[in-house]
Amino acid sequence: MTDRILRCREVQEIIGLSRSTIYRMINRGDFPPPQKLGLRAIGWRESSIKEWLEGCLVVSN
Repeated sequence: MTDRILRCREVQEIIGLSRSTIYRMINRGDFPPPQKLGLRAIGWRESSIKEWLEGCLVVSN
């Protein structure tokens, strides 16, 4: 099974938060940091976003 790399726009669509909110949460340590893909490109592993979402569901229940 491959772990896709999600770009910022895809992450925004999946979690429903704005780019600035995502970066604010990264700075606070509340969201997984992105991985560098190149000089000016970043992305998140799909598995890390899914784990984060599952953690949010556990906390809210």
